[in-house]
Amino acid sequence: MIRPARQNPKRDPSIALINVIFIMLIFFLIAGTIAPPLDSDLQLVDTAGLEGRDPSDALVLREDGTLSFRGAPIDADAYMSTYETGPVRIVPDRNASGPRVIEVSAILRDLGAASIILVTERALE
Repeated sequence: MIRPARQNPKRDPSIALINVIFIMLIFFLIAGTIAPPLDSDLQLVDTAGLEGRDPSDALVLREDGTLSFRGAPIDADAYMSTYETGPVRIVPDRNASGPRVIEVSAILRDLGAASIILVTERALE
């Protein structure tokens, strides 16, 4: 009589991966609860009804790379001649090129800007 060949049961390698993912999940659940919660009587500021406005003293960088200040075209030298103390705010167009933003920032720093702040839109959804 011929005996059937003995089959070696092979372990499924995905079980080890599932175990690792489960351990990571437990770790992040525990690590997330370590941070102390906010005080229960704390009430945060509600800004849902506030109207957003651009800063009136901001330098606007348009998509084509030109600068404007309060609606009028301007260059960096002219802007810095009207510059008062405080940080320089640049409002770049969404489609303005990154190298142009860096170039304008460097020019403003060379002309004496102490600090430069890029004003962006923040989506809280």
